[in-house]
Amino acid sequence: MNQPDRIRLYGHPFSSYTWKVQIALGAAEVPYEFCILDEDHPENGAFVAAHGGPLAKFPVLAKGEDVIFESSSIIDYINNRFSPPIPLIPSDTEAAVGIRMLDRVFDNYVMTPMQDVVGEYLRSPDSPDAARCAEARQRLRRSYAWLEAWLPWYHRAPDLITLVECAAAPSLFYADWVEPIGDEFPALKAWRAQLLALPPVSACVEAARPYRAGFPLGAPDRD
Repeated sequence: MNQPDRIRLYGHPFSSYTWKVQIALGAAEVPYEFCILDEDHPENGAFVAAHGGPLAKFPVLAKGEDVIFESSSIIDYINNRFSPPIPLIPSDTEAAVGIRMLDRVFDNYVMTPMQDVVGEYLRSPDSPDAARCAEARQRLRRSYAWLEAWLPWYHRAPDLITLVECAAAPSLFYADWVEPIGDEFPALKAWRAQLLALPPVSACVEAARPYRAGFPLGAPDRD
């Protein structure tokens, strides 16, 4: 039974944006109840339909009367409400602008083109639009090149998790399945591996493993 004063996270273990919030909750050491969206729990789908914004999207986080959708906004809430041992978003306003900017890079320029390809395979598994897939993959490669050039400037402790890592880990995990990060991007490839080794990220990878057969392009035999 749901406990109204405990954090409840509505999402799915295979969802990249659900991962994004779960990584933040793990890094912030905040316990929560996971409310899975599936056929066996229609009440969770009904909650998201009522509280997931204009398009009833998940994840949705609830605590008492507080209900927040959109993963970046949820992480803002976690950071402000629970004061993690290491802030997910710095208190310095200028530093916070940079962190939020990178969050948008991963959501808009890595996660979105990856999902565009996945969407094509969901729409038409046997005949996805080749031109649309090629264009989305090209956008991914442009993002990879930009990130490869950016990474040397990103000086963070290897085990530090901020909003940037919360956004980067799931987007790079699935993007590499859609358009493999090649040897021409050694820093990005190494960082992806480093991110997947972080305990809150590794927990998401393992929880999602039973659902890999549902990946529309066919999940690669790795990770």
